[in-house]
Amino acid sequence: MLLLPLLAACRPDAPATTAAPAAAAPQHLRDDLGRALTVPAQPRRIMALAPSMTEMLYAVADTATIVARTQVCDFPAAARRKPVVNSYPLDLERLLALRPDVVFTTAGITSEADAQRLQELGIPVYFQQYERVDDILRGLTDLGRILGRGPAARRLTDSLRAELRALQKLPTPRPAPAVLALTWTDPIYVYGRNTLFTDQIRLAGGRNAVEEKFAQPYPALTREYILRLNPDVVLGGSFGKLDSTFFRLYPELKRIRAYPARRVYATTDNLMARPGPRVVETVRELRRLIWAPPAP
Repeated sequence: MLLLPLLAACRPDAPATTAAPAAAAPQHLRDDLGRALTVPAQPRRIMALAPSMTEMLYAVADTATIVARTQVCDFPAAARRKPVVNSYPLDLERLLALRPDVVFTTAGITSEADAQRLQELGIPVYFQQYERVDDILRGLTDLGRILGRGPAARRLTDSLRAELRALQKLPTPRPAPAVLALTWTDPIYVYGRNTLFTDQIRLAGGRNAVEEKFAQPYPALTREYILRLNPDVVLGGSFGKLDSTFFRLYPELKRIRAYPARRVYATTDNLMARPGPRVVETVRELRRLIWAPPAP
């Protein structure tokens, strides 16, 4: 009798014992700031604290996993239907109630102190930062890997790279115009050398008029400094708007090359300022503006 269980187990038709599948190992990552964090193998609840990063999530992620947006995230239109978490000041209570598996953001938007506080409360925060357009494409690829959406991310980045290559093949007059891009007019703040704009305008066939690298990425410039730069093109508002505000406030700046040629242009709201999947649109718009024929 004692042998019966053993004999039964040896029968060819004895049912096999099925082991429970092992849980997928969590991902141990380092973000673009070099910070270590651990996220689930397959994050199911995600959000971003920067509008550019929300755009990136909508371009790569399963959008059903996006649980919230910030008060300034307005693109794509579908993002507006998500619950809102104020990003500054950060609404910790609201964010914690949504229980995201991981929060994505960009350097300069979310403070490292807020990120540390979130991680102490069990929510990992992943930072990205971008110095060149290629860094945005790399960032999209990284998101695809983290979110288990690698093929979708590769299709997107391959398409964007193809569009950029096509733009580079278009004829470009020479010399490359010097472009001054304003972020504020009183006092005067501009896109500095160490900003993504420098690479964007290069790909558009121009050059950043600010050649000096300041400690601040968006430096404040004096009128004397701008006169020395003598830009061919100014971005930051239409000619009519800046003529009645910026150039009225600083009439001596009418001596720069851009003013008599009326090469002063507005860019699409939030397009140039958001490093995201619309970056090719940004380069295309910059190219169109800086190579617009001067006014007669």
